[in-house]
Amino acid sequence: MKKRENWTIMARLIRLVGPLLPLMLLAILLGVAGFLCSTFLSIFGGWAALQAVGLNAPFALGTLFVLAAAAALLRGFLRYGEQACNHYIAFRLLALIRDRVFRALRRLCPAKLECRDKGNLISVITSDIELLEVFYAHTISPAAIALCMSVIMSLFIGSYHPLLGLVAATAYLVVGGVLPVLISRRSSGAGAAFRSRSGELGGFVLDTLRGMGELLQYGRGEARLAELDRRTDELSRTEEGMKRQAARGSALTGAVILLFDLALLSAAVGLYWAGQVDFGGVLIPFLALLSSFGPVVALANLGSTLQNTLAAGDRVLDILDEPPQVEEVSGCPPVAFDGASCEDVSFSYGDEAILEHLDLCIPAGKVLGISGRSGSGKSTLLRLLMRFWDVQGGAVRISGTDLRQIDTANLRRMEGFVTQETHLFHDSIAANLKIAKPDATREELVEACKKASLHDFIETLPQGYDTPVGELGDTLSGGERQRLGLARAFLHGAPLLLLDEPTSNLDSLNEAVILRAIRQERGGRTVVLVSHRASTMAVADEVYSAERGRAS
Repeated sequence: MKKRENWTIMARLIRLVGPLLPLMLLAILLGVAGFLCSTFLSIFGGWAALQAVGLNAPFALGTLFVLAAAAALLRGFLRYGEQACNHYIAFRLLALIRDRVFRALRRLCPAKLECRDKGNLISVITSDIELLEVFYAHTISPAAIALCMSVIMSLFIGSYHPLLGLVAATAYLVVGGVLPVLISRRSSGAGAAFRSRSGELGGFVLDTLRGMGELLQYGRGEARLAELDRRTDELSRTEEGMKRQAARGSALTGAVILLFDLALLSAAVGLYWAGQVDFGGVLIPFLALLSSFGPVVALANLGSTLQNTLAAGDRVLDILDEPPQVEEVSGCPPVAFDGASCEDVSFSYGDEAILEHLDLCIPAGKVLGISGRSGSGKSTLLRLLMRFWDVQGGAVRISGTDLRQIDTANLRRMEGFVTQETHLFHDSIAANLKIAKPDATREELVEACKKASLHDFIETLPQGYDTPVGELGDTLSGGERQRLGLARAFLHGAPLLLLDEPTSNLDSLNEAVILRAIRQERGGRTVVLVSHRASTMAVADEVYSAERGRAS
C-alpha cells in the first residue's frame, strides 16, 4: 500500500477516541491542573523569597507555605488521575483495535491471506498494536496539555511585560512544535524499517520453530542460526540508529531550552535596567519559564520515539484498509440446497490460468468424483464452490442462484469443506470438533467420529474426547488429524460436502471405512470428492477428469 503521511496516521488513530472523548477531556483537565501545581511550586518559592527580603509579593509568607504544600500534595493526586485516565483510554482502544483487526483478517481470509507471512501478521496483532499505547496514553492528551500550559504560562509571564510573554511563547512553540517536527524528519523511515524488520524476524522465527525437525534431520541448524543472528544484528543496528537519533534530539532540546532561559533572563534584566519591571519582574518570569517546560519537553522527546509508533500504526491501518478479494453478502433471500453447477467458469491466479470455460453439473443426492493430476484445478474448483474466490468468468450456482447473490452465512450453512491439511487448535478433541457445531451433544460427536473411523481411537486415549491435541494437533498423526477434519464435516451436517483428498493420509482399512460412510450419505447429502486414488473414486456415482482447466 501507498505510505501514509504521519499526520494522516495520527488523524485516523485520533478518530478512534470518539467514544471515550469525555474521559480524554478529563485527563487533559487533570494534566493541566497537575502541571500548574508543579510549575507554581517554584513561583511560590520566588514570591516567598521576595517577601523574605522585604519586597512586594501577592501573598503573605505563611499563605505561600500553605499554597506550596497544597500544590505539592495535589500534584501527586492529579498526576495519578491523569495517567489512570490515559491508560484506561489506551487499553480500551487497544482492545477495540484488536477486535477490528481480527474482523478485517476474517474479511480478507482466505484469498488475501493465502501467501501472507504469518509471523509478520502475528507481529502486527501483538507488538504493533501494543505500541499504539504510546500514542493513546502519552501523545494525545500530553499534546493538548502542552498547548494549554503554553497559553496559560505565556499569559502569566506576559503579565509582567509583553516582551517576556513573547519570549516565553516563542520558547514553547520552538521546543514543543518546531523541534519535534525537525527531529521526526531526521529519523523519518527508521521506524517503518524497524517495524518491518521486526515482523520479518518474527516470521523467520515462527518458520524455524515449525521446521525444527527438518533442520535437525538435514544438519541445517547452524546455518539457520547464523541467518537468525544476521537478522537480529540488522534489527539491532536499526534500533541503535533510532536510539542515537533520540539522544541527539534530547541533547538539542536541552540546549535550546537553556538558550531560551538565558534569552528571557537577558530580556528581563534589560527591562529592569530600563525601569520597566522591578526585581520581581526578573525573578518570577525566569522561575516560571524554568519550571514550565515539562509538557513541551515531553512533546519534543516524542519526535524520534513516535516514529516507531506511527510506523506500527501504519501497518495496522494497512490491514484495516485492505479491500477483501471477496465481499461478504447479506440481505438476500434464503436459498435451500438443490444441486449446484459451474457454467463456463474461468479462473486464474495472476497470469496463471487454472480453469478455462469449465462446465460441471452437481446433482443433489449424488457423489461426484473429480480426478486429475496435481495442478489441474481440482482444489481450486472446491474453493470456488465455497466462494473463497470469485470466478473471473462464467458463474457458480447453487439451486440456480449465483453464489454472489447468496448470503455468505447461508452459503456456509449449506456447505462443508474438508481440505488436505486440517487445522487443529490447542484444545481438546471435543472442542476442536465443536467448531463445526458449538451446541453438539456428546452423542452427536460420537456419531460423527464413528463415520470418520475415529471413535475407537479416541476411546483408547486417557481422557477420551477431552484429550488435548497439542499445538497444531502435533500429538496426532497426519491420518488422525485428517479424520478429525472429516468428523467435523459430518458433524456440520451441510447438504453439500466438499472433500479434497479425504483419504490421502489413510491406510486401506481406514479408507474403506471412510468410503463406506460417504456411500451411506448418498441420497441425504451431495458429495463432491476430489482424489487421485482410483480406489477412492470407486464410491462416486459419476467421475469427471480434470485436465488443463477443463472437466470431462
